[in-house]
Amino acid sequence: MMRYFAFNEEFGGLSEKSNDVPITQWLQFGLFAGFIVGGFYAIVEFFSDRFMSKRLTLGLVFLVKAFIYFISLVLSVSLISRLIENVIDRDLPNDEVGWWWDNKVFWLIVAYFIISSLVFSFLKIANEKFGKGVFMNLLIGKYKKPREEKRLLMFLDLQSSTTIAEELGHYKYSAFIQECFYDLNVVVNKHYAEIYQYVGDEAVLSWPFKNGIKNNNCLALFYHFEERLSKRKNIYLKQYGILPKLKAGIHGGNLIVTEVGSIKKEIAYHGDVINTTARIQSECNRYGEYLLVSKTVLDALDLSSNYQSQNLGDIILKGKEEAINIIAIRKN
Repeated sequence: MMRYFAFNEEFGGLSEKSNDVPITQWLQFGLFAGFIVGGFYAIVEFFSDRFMSKRLTLGLVFLVKAFIYFISLVLSVSLISRLIENVIDRDLPNDEVGWWWDNKVFWLIVAYFIISSLVFSFLKIANEKFGKGVFMNLLIGKYKKPREEKRLLMFLDLQSSTTIAEELGHYKYSAFIQECFYDLNVVVNKHYAEIYQYVGDEAVLSWPFKNGIKNNNCLALFYHFEERLSKRKNIYLKQYGILPKLKAGIHGGNLIVTEVGSIKKEIAYHGDVINTTARIQSECNRYGEYLLVSKTVLDALDLSSNYQSQNLGDIILKGKEEAINIIAIRKN
């Protein structure tokens, strides 16, 4: 819009006829440019997250991306300006090499791109920091006051973590856990889960209860994660000499969700559901199972032929007075 209303002042020497360009025409050019530049931006961000972020420092990633973005802008603006010339018969200063160096419109586009990139980067970083959907809830103050929600929780832990830490040493063990959590993040969104928090070598995942039950998402995520680790078996064995093995406990019910903290804010869960889920997961070693769920969860699930269940009976969990029925889940 700024360029549309200031076009005559920017280039000058235009006839009345050539200056009479409908706003719809400019919007079409803008949309076309947006798709091109946005496409470049999405591709660069995808490959940056997938490949560069794990191998390069943040500063180096920033410089590489800035260079790629700048080249993309030069090529994109050149392409769009040539399109404008052909469609509306207007002569634009894009024929000479380095035409963009002293072109005010080009640098205005660069400034707009930088501002837009900062906004998107802020939202992306905030979403990664707080977790999917959490940042928006903080903005609108959804959990300023405690509120009750029905959620499904999974406590996901590494088998024999103490032994592995002793074998690898602190530094290499930390890299090992980092690699595991990276693989976990790859599959989380595919099963609509939220990562509530990381606690050492343990990850706590959460779903609104219906989302966790739908299509057996809570079970599918566990086995999808196992499949990914299995596919990357050679990488783990080469780098660490160990293939991660998992154990998990799943339970659900009503709990309290609220915003806590002022210097560092986060969304916290309070209630018996959290303690019970943690205790269910701790029973995996005792029974030699990898995935345990409560009867509450099993009754809500619609197990397909891909899974089989074994009732382990009523068990009194550590720190609880009442027994809870626990079921082992295995994939066929």
